[in-house]
Amino acid sequence: MARLRLANLALLLLFPVAWFAPLLRAGLLPLFGMSDISVMSGLQSLWRTDVFLALVVALFALLAPYLKTLGLALIQFGLAPPRLLAPVQLLGKLAMADVFLIALYIVIAKGVGVGKIEIAWGLYLLSFCILTSLALSILTERRFRAR
Repeated sequence: MARLRLANLALLLLFPVAWFAPLLRAGLLPLFGMSDISVMSGLQSLWRTDVFLALVVALFALLAPYLKTLGLALIQFGLAPPRLLAPVQLLGKLAMADVFLIALYIVIAKGVGVGKIEIAWGLYLLSFCILTSLALSILTERRFRAR
């Protein structure tokens, strides 16, 4: 259980790094340079055009995965009852929605063929964080069920 706790605590540091890391490099035409897009830069841009959508994206991309990680840490350290694992895992499923949306945007943008999109290291880090968080919640649930 100590390794699960340590891995989960590491996610509390890695998630904010992933939010500021470049997810994509996008350029409209070959004449213009590529610009980095992160979760935070995307939220800033979205905030200027559609506040409601920015709040929804913030919920799925920032709040859900971080609350899930905090909730799992509380359960792992015995500060919250194991019965909260189900709601914590639901938060993890909500967090998976942002990776799906990013993948959808990439497919749409590449299909249109107007610009150029390159995947950056932050997308891999964000995906790693979310998938690791999902695995940790499953392993934690198995440990509590085995008791």
